Amino acid sequence: MRKPNWIYGIAVLAVFAIAAGLVYQMPPVHSRLAWRIDFALTYLRGLINPIEAMPTALPQPQTYAAQLSTSTPAPTFTPTTAPTRIFTPTASPSPTPLPAAVNLPAPKWEKQDINNCGPAALAMYLRFYGWEGDQETITQIIKPYREDRNVNVEELAYYVRNYAGWLNVQYRVGGDLKLLKKFLAAGIPVMIEESFYFEDPFWVNDDLWAAHYQLVTGYDEAAQTFVGQDSFHGPNLKIPYARLDEYWQAFNRVYILIYLPHQEDLVKSILGKDWDVDVNRQHALEVAQAETQATPENAFAWFNLGTNLTYFERYIEATDAYDKARDLGLPQRMLRYQFGPFIAYFHTGQIDDLIALTEYALKVTPNAEEALLWHGWAMYRKGDIPQAIKDFEQALAENPNYQDAQYALDFVRSNR
Repeated sequence: MRKPNWIYGIAVLAVFAIAAGLVYQMPPVHSRLAWRIDFALTYLRGLINPIEAMPTALPQPQTYAAQLSTSTPAPTFTPTTAPTRIFTPTASPSPTPLPAAVNLPAPKWEKQDINNCGPAALAMYLRFYGWEGDQETITQIIKPYREDRNVNVEELAYYVRNYAGWLNVQYRVGGDLKLLKKFLAAGIPVMIEESFYFEDPFWVNDDLWAAHYQLVTGYDEAAQTFVGQDSFHGPNLKIPYARLDEYWQAFNRVYILIYLPHQEDLVKSILGKDWDVDVNRQHALEVAQAETQATPENAFAWFNLGTNLTYFERYIEATDAYDKARDLGLPQRMLRYQFGPFIAYFHTGQIDDLIALTEYALKVTPNAEEALLWHGWAMYRKGDIPQAIKDFEQALAENPNYQDAQYALDFVRSNR
């Protein structure tokens, strides 16, 4: 008996589907199509579950004492920060005027892959010192899953320390334009994290804001511009002073320094008191406080204030600052990149706020391991241990190297 035509049709479609799947896995095809598929799925998810503005603070948050459950022992951890270093001033020559322009040799430019500005910028930075890898070399270590949308400063520094150990690396916050010029004049490029704006929306009502790493290699006083090796927009990009500072502010003006070992004293001399991590953070705190007073409607200034207060474990003050930033309005993707609010609201016991923020962050970025981690801690405080374990396991599935999630999982399992 002859089989119906529809059976043959299904068989042909199945063969085509399998063949398409195999072709899609080929690196050249995957690299060209993956971002388009990711875009389509993200947009569809936004249609089904629309993303609105970040939730503002709850009007009457519960107190710390009321939130903590006596049946759940408290974990002991602090915000992830660089280790404190002892500051020992080094003698330096009398300051000399900065040159009118600096243009350091530009490393070979590299176009970033999707969600890969961090590894791409770092690859160009290392290439300045003769390194021969590319962004894929770095991605395999710190971003094994292509869908990971965030690489933080600590991960970039980790790569340098462990896989380019012939170079030194430091990062600080609260930078300014003059400091950038000093390092450039000394022959050291600087990598910063800054705002970025998409050309096309990823969902309905997308505010288009995101994060981006920029490698700065020069400046021109006459033109009032910096030179950036931008993994998205291209090499030798001219960036106006004012725009760089505006975009940089959103990330507490963090900057990464990579240099040769013999340049350590030079770096210490330029940083001065900011070589000490705690002193540097206090400086950034004072900058943020001044900016909240000068421009009280600037949500980024208030957010930076909260982040620097969190560093010093001044959590109640930090949540007040974060509340203000949320009231003023923060970008939809803000919690994809910065996690100070999670830490602060957890430590003040404002667990309902923590749940609201982590669930919002996961709505924007469903695979964000940091949001999964802190949603798990919120569930733990609520006494929902099975959900906490599920969140921690999912965070580890998204990033198997995420030590904070492994600690959380071990802690909860041993304190059940």
